[in-house]
Amino acid sequence: MLDQVSWNENGLVAAIAQEASTGRVLMMAWMNSDALAESLESGYATYWSRSRAQIWRKGESSGNRQKIQAVELDCDGDTVLLKVEQQGGIACHTGRNSCFYRRAEDGNWIETEPVLKSPEEIYGNE
Repeated sequence: MLDQVSWNENGLVAAIAQEASTGRVLMMAWMNSDALAESLESGYATYWSRSRAQIWRKGESSGNRQKIQAVELDCDGDTVLLKVEQQGGIACHTGRNSCFYRRAEDGNWIETEPVLKSPEEIYGNE
């Protein structure tokens, strides 16, 4: 299965997390082959953190895990779609349900979604 993925020059593939029940896009992250394999095996979203250069198990520190309902590969093999149940209702490190909380309006980015829980409450002083 993993050899059918079109990994980029850094050995990564784009991964989009979508709320299975609503279809709302929650976030985009990256996966390497180990992260995708772990996600498929565990049933929970695991990504590759480019900034930390390590495996990132979504919700490991916040408790806001993503339980995978389905995994799909696009026609070019270069994007993975994870249909998930977002546990805790927060997918974004800003404390919002989705990382896509800004909309272009009249030449400005307008915040369209409230913070459900402050990052300090979620992560402490990490």
